[in-house]
Amino acid sequence: NQVTDVLVSQGRFREVSSILLDFLKPNKPEYAHLQTKLLEMNLIHNPQLAEAIFQMGNLTHYDRNYVAQLCEKAGLFQRALEHYTDVQDVKRVMLNTHGINAEWLATFFGQLPPETCLECLTDLLKHNRQNLQLVVQASIKYHDKIGTTALIQLFENFNSYEGIFYFVGAILSQSQDPEVHFKYIEAAAKLGHTQEVERVCRESTVYDAQKVKEFLKEAKLPDPRPLIYVCDLHGFVAELAEYLFKNQLMKYIEVYVVRVNPQQAPLVIGTLIDLDCGEDFIKNLLVNVRGACPVQPLVEEIEKRNRLKLLLPWLEARLAEGNQEPALHNALAMIYIDANKDPEAFLKTNAFYDSKVVGAYCEGRDPHLAYTAYKRAWGSCDEELVAVTNKNGLFRLQARYLVERQSQELWQTVLSDVTHRRQVIDQVVSNALPESTNPDEVSATVKAFISAELPNELIELLEKIVLHNSDFSNNRNLQNLLILTAIKADRSRVMDYINRLENYDGPEIAKIALGEQYELFEEAFVIYKKFSLHTDAVDVLLNNMENLERAAEFAARVNESGVWSRLGRAQLGQNQVSEAIESYIKAEDPVDYKEVIDASEREDLYEDLARFLQMARKHKKDSLLDSELIFAFAKNDQLAEMEEFVSGTNTANVQGVGDRLFEEGYYKAAKILFQSIPNNAKLASCFVHLGEFQPALDAAKKANNPKVWKELNSACVAAKEFRYAQVAGMHVIVHPDHLEELIQQYERNGYIEELIALLDAGLGSERAHVGMYTELGILYTKHKPDRLKDFCKTYSNKLNIPKLIRACESSFHWSEAVFLYCQYDEFDQAAQTMMLHSPSAWTHDTFMTVMQKVSNTELYYRAVGFYLDEHPELLNSLLGSVVQKVDHARVVNQMKKAGHLPLIQDFLKSVQQHNIREVNEGLNELFLEAEDFESLRNSIQEFDNHDQIALAQRLEKHELLEMRRVAVLLYKKNKRYKQAIELSKQDQAYQDAMETARDSCKEDLCELLLRFFAEISDKECFCACLHVCYDYVRPDIALEIAWRNGWMDQCMPFMIQILREYTGRVDALDKKVTHKEEEEEKQKSAPNDFNPEYMMGMPNLPGLGGHLALMPPAPGVATGPSPGAFGGAPGAMGASGGAPFGGGPMGGMGGGPMGGGMGGMSGGMPPRPF
Repeated sequence: NQVTDVLVSQGRFREVSSILLDFLKPNKPEYAHLQTKLLEMNLIHNPQLAEAIFQMGNLTHYDRNYVAQLCEKAGLFQRALEHYTDVQDVKRVMLNTHGINAEWLATFFGQLPPETCLECLTDLLKHNRQNLQLVVQASIKYHDKIGTTALIQLFENFNSYEGIFYFVGAILSQSQDPEVHFKYIEAAAKLGHTQEVERVCRESTVYDAQKVKEFLKEAKLPDPRPLIYVCDLHGFVAELAEYLFKNQLMKYIEVYVVRVNPQQAPLVIGTLIDLDCGEDFIKNLLVNVRGACPVQPLVEEIEKRNRLKLLLPWLEARLAEGNQEPALHNALAMIYIDANKDPEAFLKTNAFYDSKVVGAYCEGRDPHLAYTAYKRAWGSCDEELVAVTNKNGLFRLQARYLVERQSQELWQTVLSDVTHRRQVIDQVVSNALPESTNPDEVSATVKAFISAELPNELIELLEKIVLHNSDFSNNRNLQNLLILTAIKADRSRVMDYINRLENYDGPEIAKIALGEQYELFEEAFVIYKKFSLHTDAVDVLLNNMENLERAAEFAARVNESGVWSRLGRAQLGQNQVSEAIESYIKAEDPVDYKEVIDASEREDLYEDLARFLQMARKHKKDSLLDSELIFAFAKNDQLAEMEEFVSGTNTANVQGVGDRLFEEGYYKAAKILFQSIPNNAKLASCFVHLGEFQPALDAAKKANNPKVWKELNSACVAAKEFRYAQVAGMHVIVHPDHLEELIQQYERNGYIEELIALLDAGLGSERAHVGMYTELGILYTKHKPDRLKDFCKTYSNKLNIPKLIRACESSFHWSEAVFLYCQYDEFDQAAQTMMLHSPSAWTHDTFMTVMQKVSNTELYYRAVGFYLDEHPELLNSLLGSVVQKVDHARVVNQMKKAGHLPLIQDFLKSVQQHNIREVNEGLNELFLEAEDFESLRNSIQEFDNHDQIALAQRLEKHELLEMRRVAVLLYKKNKRYKQAIELSKQDQAYQDAMETARDSCKEDLCELLLRFFAEISDKECFCACLHVCYDYVRPDIALEIAWRNGWMDQCMPFMIQILREYTGRVDALDKKVTHKEEEEEKQKSAPNDFNPEYMMGMPNLPGLGGHLALMPPAPGVATGPSPGAFGGAPGAMGASGGAPFGGGPMGGMGGGPMGGGMGGMSGGMPPRPF
């Protein structure tokens, strides 16, 4: 600060600025006053340098408000705006637009809030109207932020239509606000930009048309084209025409109608007529628009004002041009009708006017002209024509039109009108039809009467036409219609018409008369008879009148084949079979021979049937006729005639007839037929039924058919002819399909011995099959069980084993069933059968063999349960045979659940090698129950897959010491050393406690054990513990306990060994340090370049007594320390038969307090060196 003050006082501002810029380059907040001083100095004395500093942007912690004031005074208005935060300051500075870049200022507006920005723009316009361009530029850029409506209001407050024009013009294409578009149109109109107004009015679809129209009307622009476009586009044509007419803008009316939109000419002309415009102008306007003006709207507009004559020249001009629009011709017709200018000729000759429109126009003026117009439409104005003729009483014209029109729909409409129907019918009958010479018109009229259901009027009409010698008297259709109408309306006249008239369609009318609706049977019979249709006539008698007697008389009178045939069919339908056959014979008609055959057989009239069939064979060749004739001879017992007919030429189905005769029991006749074919099979059956067994046997041999043999066998068995039956049966049993049925037959009749003899004899046949062996075996199961076992063993490869097994099971032959299951490789079923039916099916050897081959593993466990229940002494043998296939854990669980686990102890020992949890736990449980601690210890040491903690908890409470020692072992294996030590301490097994503490490798446990020995004042155990736990006892703790209890002599060997060990380590460390220093001197390298070895090997140093220190022996090596480790003679600690540590308190330690060297301790505790 002192330096800068000195330099400033000397006016050396550049040097001060340079120094401060370098010093303030880190831009720290604590030097904010120096930043302010730097800017203040330069803004006052060197504004250009201050601007350069601002551009660098390195300083940000100076007093911005104070600097802003300095910038404003220095004329740096842009920098002042950047630094000011107060709105009033910003507004004040912003007025200096001459010193601010316009583009930057426009960008600066975007940084201000919308309200502040609007206030600034207002101040700019208020201060200087020359700022309009800047304000417009900012408004265009930020109108979305500030709001278009607010900006337009800003310009309106200063009456700046120019600002509105340029501002809105820039955003018009983006805006969909009708008010914005209106403001633009308004501003453009105020500024005289008529072309722009016209463009927007023509192209924009957003503005409010009503509002714009009213504005343009009030503005009264010199050029009304914008208003024209607005009104044309938005349907204000009438107002446009009124505005132009009242403002004497007639030229623009013509321009609009001719050039802009000729389609609106009718509306413009109508409006001009309403405004009393001169006819000359209107006519001139029509002449100019010519054919571009639509005719229909123009005529409607002018007709509403009753000024059609005004259009006559224009209409005639269009007519001359060939215009065929109906509206044009309608208008001409209306004008001619009103002017009475030969309208009827125009209506008849003109083909383009709309009859409905013109007819409606004429109804109030001249109904005849309306009729002419409607008639000319020929169908499209029928309703209007009927209505006008009814209204004005023109029924003659209406009747003529109806007849000529030939429209059924129109007739229906007229005849359904009850009010005027009678007048119309009278005119039709009296005038219209008599004048007509067109048959179609008459036919259409008659059809209309029929459709209208006016039968009486129709009969009256037809009688006048047909019966009064008119041109249509012989018309077939009219005669048919007259008869049909009488059938429907007055049946009493039908017979008279049938007899008087000749030229009608008799068959068709007869069919109608026979209908269910009329049932005029007699009239139909007369018609058929009159037209010589005898077959139809007899059908009426038979089917409708159901009079067979009259039909028979009629048939005898006409004697025609067709009549006799129909009569025979009817008689056959009435079950008069004999009479029907007689009629068929007279007609010589065999067509219905099937029905005759069926009826004759049903009524058992075979003599009449034989006569009919003999007649039928003369006219028709059919095997059925010959077959039925043979059957009829047989039924009539005419065997000679039948044999003669069969020997002759015929087409009969002899086989079929023979079968029928056989089924009905006519075996002699059937035998004749089967001999003629020949059919040995059926012939043998006939002999069987006739009781002739030897011929039957001969015929069966010729037929060689299993069915025949079976039938012959059945008959012989029924007749107890077993010799013939066995011969026939030998041919049956070789067919498997018939074997079972034959066996059932023998069994049903109780011939078991004969059946067994038959099957036994059949086994020697070359065609013997599996079914024969199987069925014989089944018979043995039922009737000869003593022969079953040998039979199964002899023919096991020829049997249907599953079927025979079912038979054995049904007869409770379980041993044989097991044998068959084994032969069929169904070892699972064999095992199940032996277990379910063990008294008769089980043998140990067989079961063991089967269990080796079963596939269902569940059977192993079922077998275990079975042996447990019935043969527990063989259970281990069973398990030994399936040891590789069973789940040992599941077996153990099964035996535990049964409560007989000791039964399988041998099995468990054999599989314990797999170290299965359940097996281990099961064996341990057995050892525990038997108090076999040696086996339990071995099991625990060799196999660890069991819940050791749970077992240990059980064992620690056991009454036997050795069991509790096993618990200690389990705790040690699970690293629960503290519990193991406590348990050993409770049992005074101090050796186990020392070994456990050593194996735990924990100093605290070893020290606790030492303190325990001190508490119980057992210095021998204290000394032994120091030896055993040497590696894990801290010297200070050992020395403290020994000193406190006066056991320094017992502790001295331990301390000597410790001192010797530590001395060796210090010597080795000293050597390493010396070596390191020498190496550093030699290499002169950095200290970090050398990394000395931290750990030292344990040298084999000599002990203090002149002997080598003893290291711990390898695990499992039971070696004691070297003799004289403590300088004395070797002793024997823990001699056998003494206390745990020998005979005396420390037996074997020498004569003195320490005695000689300690010998190896017994009991498996490895010695530790000192």
